[in-house]
Amino acid sequence: MIHRIYSSLPTFKELSFRPGLNVLLAQKSEGATSRQTRNRAGKTSLVEIIHFLTGARVDEKTLFKAKELSDVTFGMQFDLAGERVTVERENKARAAYKLNNVPITGKQWKGELGQAMFGLTEESDAEGRTPTFRSLFAYFARRAASQAFHDPEKNANMQMTGDYQIALMFLFGLDWGIARDWQRVRDREKTLGELKKACKSGALDSIIGNAAELRTQLTVRDDQLRKRKTEVERFRVLPQYHEMEEEADQLTRELGRLANENTIDLAAIRDLDTALKSETAPRQTDLDQVYAQAGIVLPDLVKKRYEDVRSFHESVVRNRRDYLTGELQAAKQRIEARNQKKAKLDERRSVIMETLRSHGALDQFTRLQGEVGRLESEVEALRQRFESAEQLEGTKSELEIERNRLLLRLRRDFAEQKSRLSEAILAYEETSKRLYEDAGSMLVDDTPNGPTFRFEIHGARSEGIKNMQIFSFDMMLMRLCAQRGIGPGFLIHDSHLFDGVDGRQVISALRVGAETAEELGFQYIVTMNEDDAFKEKEAGFDLNEYALEVKLTDATEEGGLFGIRFD
Repeated sequence: MIHRIYSSLPTFKELSFRPGLNVLLAQKSEGATSRQTRNRAGKTSLVEIIHFLTGARVDEKTLFKAKELSDVTFGMQFDLAGERVTVERENKARAAYKLNNVPITGKQWKGELGQAMFGLTEESDAEGRTPTFRSLFAYFARRAASQAFHDPEKNANMQMTGDYQIALMFLFGLDWGIARDWQRVRDREKTLGELKKACKSGALDSIIGNAAELRTQLTVRDDQLRKRKTEVERFRVLPQYHEMEEEADQLTRELGRLANENTIDLAAIRDLDTALKSETAPRQTDLDQVYAQAGIVLPDLVKKRYEDVRSFHESVVRNRRDYLTGELQAAKQRIEARNQKKAKLDERRSVIMETLRSHGALDQFTRLQGEVGRLESEVEALRQRFESAEQLEGTKSELEIERNRLLLRLRRDFAEQKSRLSEAILAYEETSKRLYEDAGSMLVDDTPNGPTFRFEIHGARSEGIKNMQIFSFDMMLMRLCAQRGIGPGFLIHDSHLFDGVDGRQVISALRVGAETAEELGFQYIVTMNEDDAFKEKEAGFDLNEYALEVKLTDATEEGGLFGIRFD
């Protein structure tokens, strides 16, 4: 049970609770509009605070985004796994929890709550198809913000079929894995439907296509491939064609080598021409000047006459020019010889290539091989498309078979857990009978879409009677949880549950809630407008005995739960 709820906000009205029925009353000032009372009295805000302290996410629409509540800490003292604990959470961008004044992450906290309240030991799988603390707890504190007062079996108006099937089968003590597998089938069917829609629109026609059409195309292309492969296997090229092809390749390589050598010799010829032009005898005046300097500087070393020196220089120049001229002539002769050889080789290569082109045997063989490669690629692509299309069209049958298999599993589980189903049905009927002369019924069906939950009661179209279906359903859940020893140990209903409900049914529901809570040992917390709570009276039941000392009002700035007003 919850013992108290408090906040670091100085104006916040701390709430203390006791076992059994607790009624938080709010006085609504005359003439106030619904917008004027939003977040002022604070009835619905109490439910939001409890969810805030049990790991709910803070989105942009919640009251915790109000600037007046930024950095405010909320706390709750309650019983968990037989011990009284205190949890606090600071209203920051990132959840900051403290359990008994020890920091704890939101994930760890929800894990502890799931283990302690519902015996959950495994985390949600990648698809989110397992019972989680938040998905189960929302049935015990329905939120108006989630539109949880539309259908008894849903804790939120947008709750998916698989989500509530998994949660309720878990709470009923049935095999919830069946509901999980059913949701997987629905997910696959949704994907299949989208793919088929894309195929019909032509968006995937080039990728997948129609299986019947692809089967024909694949058969035709596969036959063509088989024929081309046979032709290639039977094709024979005469030996001389291979020899001539090899000779042509060799001639091409030789011609390339000769061309490279000619290039080298041509470069050498250019260098030799340049050298010949620069090789000239020194001028007479230069030689006279050099000799005169030698005679002056080294008079003792000059052993030759002037004529001998001049003859020596002329001899050196002449020998150098003769050498360069010889090298130049040799390079030109080599180039000439290579050109003659290139002409002969090129002529031979032309004859060979013409022979190969005129007969065409190698070209034909090459074309056949290319055709085989193209057909192999096309056949493989068609085969993959055909297999995908066949699988796509066959998946529907597989899913129908899977649905039938799951239906058999569900029926077997219902038969094996007959006693638990009976307990749920009778618990719902008992509560409904205490509210109305004509008792309502809860029907649990096994269908090809999984378990369904229907509720029949006279006048069910009335909003008030539909809300009492939710009341009966929630009381049934509390009875089942008490028998199995699971659950939070408290049930919370805010005033939205009683919107449109006849005053006699309101007081009857509160009395049934008080008696059921006392019988099963759980805590029942209700928030109500005071004028709605006391429209009717019932003999032997005084609502004032269960009203909390704190009363809320929208008549003054400080009258609400937070003690301040904000949008």
